[in-house]
Amino acid sequence: MRGRNFNDRREERNKFNPESWEPKTLVGKKVKSHEITSIEQIFHDGKRIEEVEIVDALIPDIKNEVIEILSVQRMTKNNRKMKFRANVIVGDGRGHVGIGAGKDVEVKAAIDSGIKIAKLNMIPVIMGCGSWQCACGTAHSLPILAKGKAGSVEVILKPAPRGLGVVANDPTKKMLELAGVKDLWSFSRGRTRSKYNVMLATYRALLNVENVKNIGQITAKSSK
Repeated sequence: MRGRNFNDRREERNKFNPESWEPKTLVGKKVKSHEITSIEQIFHDGKRIEEVEIVDALIPDIKNEVIEILSVQRMTKNNRKMKFRANVIVGDGRGHVGIGAGKDVEVKAAIDSGIKIAKLNMIPVIMGCGSWQCACGTAHSLPILAKGKAGSVEVILKPAPRGLGVVANDPTKKMLELAGVKDLWSFSRGRTRSKYNVMLATYRALLNVENVKNIGQITAKSSK
């Protein structure tokens, strides 16, 4: 009973309270003063998210998924020190996703740290219907084929027809579902046992879609 009460108190402390938040960055101050009302404004202006509270204020219904918890060791002069590492994905199911890896001597603290880092790494996910088998025009998949690499792992994301679902390994599938992607083919190669590298490769593939969009916008403006 005492453990459950302690966890309840800890959850209460971790809840976002906009009244007690004192922003330290210009973006945070604009969010609190309601000059910025959408996270898309931050992405559009190319600003960095440097406060977790920004995401909490703009996306209150964000969800998280713990992919794996590992025990890691570090050798010191005296002895070995063990910590836990939690690999976490966050997303709102509406085109925003982030990943993070947190470390701490306690599992719960490592998860909390991973969630905070993942929120700071939030990116927009450009969705569309890029499958020649579908061409329905709705935003249920990706608009183009995307590739991402981390270490020896390479992940290829290919647009799929509507109704297929997400065909991918566990880390990639959970990331795409939290991002809001409903249909997709996924191919991966390399040392895919490393779930964090699979997560990171998928994250970079989604980021590459955003980069292609930005390059297209710059090209269109320069041609005018």
